Amino acid sequence: MDIHHLKVFASVFKNKSFSKASEELHLTQPTISDHIKALEEELNWRLFDRLGRMIMPTKEAEILYNRALEIIEKMDSLREVVGEFQKEITGELVVGASTIPGTYLMPAIIMAFKKKHPSTSFQLIISDSRGIVEKVSRHELLIGIVGAKLSSQQLRCLPFRDDELIVVTCPSLVKEALIPLRQFLEIPMVLREEGSGTRRETEKILESKGVSLDDIPVAGILGSTEAVKQAVKAGLGTAILSRLSVTDELKHGVLKEVKIKDIQMKRSFYLVTHKKRTLPFAYSILLEFIKAAS
Repeated sequence: MDIHHLKVFASVFKNKSFSKASEELHLTQPTISDHIKALEEELNWRLFDRLGRMIMPTKEAEILYNRALEIIEKMDSLREVVGEFQKEITGELVVGASTIPGTYLMPAIIMAFKKKHPSTSFQLIISDSRGIVEKVSRHELLIGIVGAKLSSQQLRCLPFRDDELIVVTCPSLVKEALIPLRQFLEIPMVLREEGSGTRRETEKILESKGVSLDDIPVAGILGSTEAVKQAVKAGLGTAILSRLSVTDELKHGVLKEVKIKDIQMKRSFYLVTHKKRTLPFAYSILLEFIKAAS
């Protein structure tokens, strides 16, 4: 049985889509179909029912999926053992990160890790904090870095490094550099979507002052930090964002930081792993490297 057939099958099963598997594996859809067809012929099982543009895994596919993951992981572990024997970490490392650590922290960490272990490659999956935590919970990711600590009995959350959240606005919207909370609550605000670590921490900070989002005029809810920044630049309202994400805009005067009296906004980034998963050798080395980078 070809390990590549199993990897393609696992991707199609997980994504419930030939096209998404094609994007994930960087293969053409005909190639994906050929792999699945070859596996079906070898097993004499039908693995997916084609329902127009949709596909539905069969019962046989559900049985095969968990076994396929075990085989794939054992093969990857074997490669890592060989790499360890050669004193060189090899292979692709897949890491998940929420928007801020994924965009502003992980690229430099990845670059430093690759300098030390040049035979590695990376796939960095960026989603909101909730999405990354869910992927670790479902064993789709081994390591995640998120901007909020989400409670879960299944997961281990280790503080990674601190971050500062700040209020930003376009210079023409708010003239003062320091304003009372009462004045801030009167200004329209642009928020990240639910599931974002920044959004979650914003709610916690306001709740500590007896304020809910219902008390604030919300100008818009946007699905990325970049979209929020563009909205604030256009004068739509203020926003609470990570200082890491607006360093250049503050430096060039495109955005302005506004402090709120008697409020400091600190948070931590967290490394997330599953309590029941034993990290393969390469991932263990990477985890320790990320901890050291903090």
